Amino acid sequence: MDERRSNHRLARIQHHLRPGPPLCSPGQLEFMATLGIGQPALELATAFPQATPASIFPPSVSDYYQLDGLLSPEDLALREQVRDVMETHVAPVMTKYWEKAEFPFEVVPKLASLMVAGGTVKGYGCPGLSVLGNALMAAEIARVDASCSTFFLVHSSLCMATIAMLGSEEQKQKYLPSLARLDTIGCWALTEPAYGSDASSLNTTAVKVDGGWQLNGQKRWIGNSTFADVAIIFARNTRTNQINGFIVKKGAPGYKATKIENKIGLRMVQNGDIVMEDVFVPDEDRLPGINSFQDTNKVLAVSRIMVAWQPVGIAMGVYDVCHRYLQERKQFGAPLAALQISQEKLVRMLGNIQAMSLLGWRLCKLYEAGSMSPGQASLCKAWNSLRARETVALGRELLGGNGILADFLVAKAFCDLEPIYTYEGTYEVNVLVTGREITGIPSIKPAAAGKVKGHLISQV
Repeated sequence: MDERRSNHRLARIQHHLRPGPPLCSPGQLEFMATLGIGQPALELATAFPQATPASIFPPSVSDYYQLDGLLSPEDLALREQVRDVMETHVAPVMTKYWEKAEFPFEVVPKLASLMVAGGTVKGYGCPGLSVLGNALMAAEIARVDASCSTFFLVHSSLCMATIAMLGSEEQKQKYLPSLARLDTIGCWALTEPAYGSDASSLNTTAVKVDGGWQLNGQKRWIGNSTFADVAIIFARNTRTNQINGFIVKKGAPGYKATKIENKIGLRMVQNGDIVMEDVFVPDEDRLPGINSFQDTNKVLAVSRIMVAWQPVGIAMGVYDVCHRYLQERKQFGAPLAALQISQEKLVRMLGNIQAMSLLGWRLCKLYEAGSMSPGQASLCKAWNSLRARETVALGRELLGGNGILADFLVAKAFCDLEPIYTYEGTYEVNVLVTGREITGIPSIKPAAAGKVKGHLISQV
């Protein structure tokens, strides 16, 4: 009986799928009402007049504990300068580019006008900022747009910092001035398809040949790579089996960078896959200061501070938007800010921001004093990104339906924080770096059977 019913149902479906006579002629279709299909969306101010979109950015109102008192006049002036550029020139266009997953090249001259590329690097046209000043700048860019912040950190705190810290004097003079003006753009290629957290095991190779090196391999998730003029490439020296660094210029034969599509976060950042087939790099473009992965870690130690400040900025921007929205948006005859549950969430967001800022501030001071440990940097990055994740989730709840619209920033920030939660070390890897430091027991890799510092470790 069941089989007969199934066959009968299938026959009915097949009958309905047969082509039949057209319901109307082409001429009738031309004059048929479209019911709004294909019509442009209403202007947001018309469609939703009760709240201001993030294209008009709200004032900063998150410094509840007056942490500005910890900053120097120079740091405060720098922050205001960056804030003005971001709110005036980036906020009005960021949603459009984020939606299209395109990079806003139109704002690069405005970012260049800040003259902060190179961050802490002194000379060569770079500003020589303090570590704290550089971190505040990263947070202030992220407050308005996390993608622009990531673009800038890849260019400045990875590419430029590597050349400044580990390059030759000739390389610094050749590359840094143009990078500092943003006349040329840099990227930094460590991660590979098979090696993310386990980056030290990379298998891109560098073979010594007459006059230089030949690179073969593949890199993945490399920000700015599709348009960068200069790429810092990490590869394994086949003679020494150690990691070396190389400067590869755009257009080098055998070098190809293609965009990774379909990301849900940092959509404006052009992450790419890099494929290298017999790419020749002259001896003059091998970075002399990179002879092992430990040398690479010198750069990562500084950049991790900057990445720890990105979640601070993102959370600040979300809080500022929510603070304004809750007072503008009315339901049940009162602003949403009058509801107890809204105030509780807003206060929890504010508390997170104060704690994140203080932890980031202290990390900068430890680095400047020469006493910062890898575990301290990793804890700050992991904890700040975790708290920011909670903060943007609360903001998404507070905005209700508008919490899924990029126009009100929160949805965009909600998505943009996800890759930041993962890059520069996942949350788990960063906490295990700190765990190794406080216990003396490494647990990132599966442990072999035996004892580690007196502790019995079973085979995983």
